[in-house]
Amino acid sequence: MRLSKQIGSALLFCASSFPFIGANAASVRVQVTDQLGAPVKDAIVYAMPESGKLPATKPPGAVIDQIKRQFVPLVSVAQTGAAITFPNKDNIEHDVYSFSPAKRFELNLYHGIPAKPVVFDNPGLVVMGCNIHDTMVAYLLLVDTPYFAKTDANGHADIDNLPADSYKVTVWHYRMTEPNAPPISPFVSRSPHTTKHRGLRAQEPWRPRQCGYRDALGP
Repeated sequence: MRLSKQIGSALLFCASSFPFIGANAASVRVQVTDQLGAPVKDAIVYAMPESGKLPATKPPGAVIDQIKRQFVPLVSVAQTGAAITFPNKDNIEHDVYSFSPAKRFELNLYHGIPAKPVVFDNPGLVVMGCNIHDTMVAYLLLVDTPYFAKTDANGHADIDNLPADSYKVTVWHYRMTEPNAPPISPFVSRSPHTTKHRGLRAQEPWRPRQCGYRDALGP
């Protein structure tokens, strides 16, 4: 099985932030648009404190469903170490797998809820597919911070309840030129400003390509 890609058109991502250095918790608000000013849905925005101080708590889990032969949601974000459950709500079996360096795994043919969630213990992008239905694809970004959000249909994302600190805020989208490339143009939100990410090349999303069923992680 291989990964296939096609280069598409250029995108422009614009991210605006507000200052949040002080004694009280604050928020960062970001809008992401393309080069025509249209909102970009499903972009991931995450904030890393410059001090390196992160809550000493267990990352919350998450759920990626399989509904009508699709992963729902298409794009997810979670903190490194999170346990993700993959319920199959279809009346047919699925075989979920990934070859991504951040997490290689396979859930062999099943329906319902797997006995155990999958723990994603490394940061990075995980591209997942179904070994039976090659139109199914999902993207999971693991980040080393609990402060993250995903843009809505209007291109907006809010990260709330940030402890007092200065932060590096990063914008990532699954149609970046290289799926495992570093996120584009991080910036430190020390004062009010707008950052424009120019010249980003987009492509048809990376996805696993099947050649009939077999054990995805086998020889």
